[in-house]
Amino acid sequence: DPRAKIYVTIAGRSNALSGFVDAHVSAPSIACPPPSDRFGGNDIYSSLRMPSGVAPAVVLEPSNAALLAAKIFGLTAPSCVEAVKQSQEAARQKIINDDQTLSP
Repeated sequence: DPRAKIYVTIAGRSNALSGFVDAHVSAPSIACPPPSDRFGGNDIYSSLRMPSGVAPAVVLEPSNAALLAAKIFGLTAPSCVEAVKQSQEAARQKIINDDQTLSP
């Protein structure tokens, strides 16, 4: 399949899936480990420490993993660039509006 691909992996504890996928594909991969309090947050290290030649990006929030994927696709798809800009503007406006509701 010649279409551009980005793999987003979601795996907890050892997060071996992210490294395994990244080691076997030439397309970008994004590790998005689910939150876990069970190991005091230390399970994140299995997403950060990868062997040589294995390099998935690590993004903790699923919506931000999708945003990164859209930015990567935007390198060759102008429609994705516009969608990213709209998403970023909406996020910016939300922050401004939320800040105004908190200001005296």
